[in-house]
Amino acid sequence: MSSPNEVMEDPYVATSEKPRTDPHSGKLSKKEKIAYGVGSSNDAWGNWLLPGIVWPVFNAYLGVATHLISIALMFNRLFDAISDPLFGWASDNARTKWGRRRPFILVGSVLSGIGMMAFFWLIQPDWHEKVYFWYLLLSSGILITLVSCFNMPYQSLGAEMTPDYEERTSVFAYRGGFQKLAEIGNFGAAAFITLSIFNGDILWGSKIFGTIIGTLMILSGCSVFFGTKERYYANVTRKPSNKVGIIEAYSGALKCKPFRTQLAMAVTYGTCTSMIGTLGFYTTVFYVCGGDWALGGKWNLAMGASMVLVGFAGIPFFSKIAHMAGKRSAMILVLFLSIIAYASTWFLYNPNYPYLQLITSGFNAFTMAGFWMLYGAIGADVIDYDELETGKRREGAFTACGSFFMKIGLAIGIGAPGFILKWIGFDEALGGNQAENTLVMMRIFLAAIPIAGLLVALVFLLRFQLTKAKSEEIRTKLEERRGYID
Repeated sequence: MSSPNEVMEDPYVATSEKPRTDPHSGKLSKKEKIAYGVGSSNDAWGNWLLPGIVWPVFNAYLGVATHLISIALMFNRLFDAISDPLFGWASDNARTKWGRRRPFILVGSVLSGIGMMAFFWLIQPDWHEKVYFWYLLLSSGILITLVSCFNMPYQSLGAEMTPDYEERTSVFAYRGGFQKLAEIGNFGAAAFITLSIFNGDILWGSKIFGTIIGTLMILSGCSVFFGTKERYYANVTRKPSNKVGIIEAYSGALKCKPFRTQLAMAVTYGTCTSMIGTLGFYTTVFYVCGGDWALGGKWNLAMGASMVLVGFAGIPFFSKIAHMAGKRSAMILVLFLSIIAYASTWFLYNPNYPYLQLITSGFNAFTMAGFWMLYGAIGADVIDYDELETGKRREGAFTACGSFFMKIGLAIGIGAPGFILKWIGFDEALGGNQAENTLVMMRIFLAAIPIAGLLVALVFLLRFQLTKAKSEEIRTKLEERRGYID
């Protein structure tokens, strides 16, 4: 009989750390990278479906005021900011026969998928506005907590898939590609729930849509659980010092200088670009489509398709740049092109030529795909840097600490549009008859907010000095200290 503290072996957990004969070892099979990449759909839907779909459901159909929806969404991200550190820390310290990440990934995907279905099915069409507000605030908070149970271990697993500098970019390229596919669901949500087969009953359409998405979320988590390995797990279980308290874990992460620089860049980028989803959608519906929600939803779906197709092109493009010039140089190019992309929205959101929106949405997706792919790949290098400095491997702490601050920024970014719309004079009761000044200000904010944030992000990026040569030197020193990871 095994002792209570003994960690049982599992075929999905890598247990050997034999010396490499091939200096380029660390390459992964396409099958494993696909299995990991599929999990990004749970991330995409769990974190980003509600901030888009609640506007046509709660504002257009149920009549909830925009500022109340914004408050609820802000608290949704605050719930997320609290739960992320808990699950990141818990997965760092878990010791099971299935590893420390994969059990959370499996359980979290099942619970979040069921939660997504329940969120829509429990809504009733005859509630008071305040009841809708409190339901949205509390139920979305529960749902995002369940998503955190999956997402923090999932993000942490990505950072430890391989020790190879170049292969890390490949892993996050696969993840980014599958995430682009999943985003079709987010962009197509408004078009689906306004289909004629639902006879104008947007709430009923959202219940069907939520059921489909929830089921796929469960399946995506199973793909990760059964298709990936935890390569650092055997090394971690041999070091009791890897178990740390939650406060020590996150304060330690913030002591890492490259991480602070990377985090500041991501927070400014995420905060400013997260405002654009709602502002862009309302600009499409009320400026380009004259207040027609159904037509706006169809154009939003078309823009989503453009984002998926062109975003796919961004992944190999920026991956190639990163392989040639390094991740930092590739990221600088991402931010420069992003500024151009958002500036173009002033000209390409045009009611006379609505198809021009497809260009700006595709251009934005092209750069955004590059940003988040490179951000994840850079993060794995930062964690190596910290391991060399501290002797501890704590992907969960870094992932969750970064997520905490980004979610605070996202709470502001997702919540701000409702207040901005109210401040510029938007009135949902006016439909397509909004004041001219309201539409002009909507377009100004759509361009100016992201440009300002991108310039700040660029300043932080220029201070990031963890190059390819430095990262490979760190890897060599780590392998001399604790052996190889294969």
